Formats: sequence, C-alpha cells, structure tokens
Amino acid sequence: MFNGKRFVTSGIAEKVPLELQVIMWDMVDAMDDPKDYLQVFDLSAENGKQKIVHSQEQPEYEKEYLFETGTPLLCAKIFVIDDVTHSTMLFNYEY
Repeated sequence: MFNGKRFVTSGIAEKVPLELQVIMWDMVDAMDDPKDYLQVFDLSAENGKQKIVHSQEQPEYEKEYLFETGTPLLCAKIFVIDDVTHSTMLFNYEY
C-alpha cells in the first residue's frame, strides 16, 4: 500500500507548501505495516511551530509532530487515500 504513483489535488498544490507535502508523504512511508488506506493529517499552529497529528483508524495509530518550518503555518485537515494503483493527497473538504 502507498507504493504506487502519488498525486495531489490542485487545492493541495496551491495551498500547501511543497516542504509540508514531502513531510506528510515521508510520515506515511515511515509507518510500520499494516497501513489503513486512509491516512489523516491534522495541521495546526502551536507556539509558533507547525503541529501535525498523523492518524489512521485501522489499526489504530496516532503520532504527533511539532517542528519549525520556513513556510507559513497551516491549519487544515488533509487526507492521503490509497487505492492500490495510486495515492492522492487532498483536503478533507475535497473528498
């Protein structure tokens, strides 16, 4: 899972800095198997830093990251969905 081609929606391409896109893809890659087809990223600002809470439902998984970035802080919910042949990163409202 998450080994096929990777795509982002036009909304992600326009509003999410490439640095953050790469970080989220890397978070998915760093996970142990099994991975759920739906990965959820809750982005927020905390004490001037970017906070990302990465989670999935089955099996239950949640990991929190807090780091400084050279990009504007982003508050959003982002999904990464895998359908075996490809993966797509999109805002929750684009689903």
